[in-house]
Amino acid sequence: MREGLVPAAVLFRSLADPARLAIVRRLADGEARVVDLTGELGLAQSTVSKHLACLRECGLVDYRAEGRQSFYALSRPELLDLLAAAEALLEATGEAVALCPNYAVEPKETLS
Repeated sequence: MREGLVPAAVLFRSLADPARLAIVRRLADGEARVVDLTGELGLAQSTVSKHLACLRECGLVDYRAEGRQSFYALSRPELLDLLAAAEALLEATGEAVALCPNYAVEPKETLS
């Protein structure tokens, strides 16, 4: 039974970083280049590139090349439904999840 849960656990792990969630949330509004994401999210270029690579490897983000530029976009619209459900759940649970001692996250970089 647990074997069937592994893909879901990996999916949630791929989203378990504040920077990756910020990138996904931003890409929900439309495609963006790395330079756009660094400016809008206040993250280093290397951080954005690393997280985009992770999201691409998981099949959640893809890109299109235009000249020397790459434009990133969400590849799975279902991801927006998942994020909306997560936000509704967080709203319902209040701060219980945020204060959970097992999974509390200290931001590595400040997100706008």
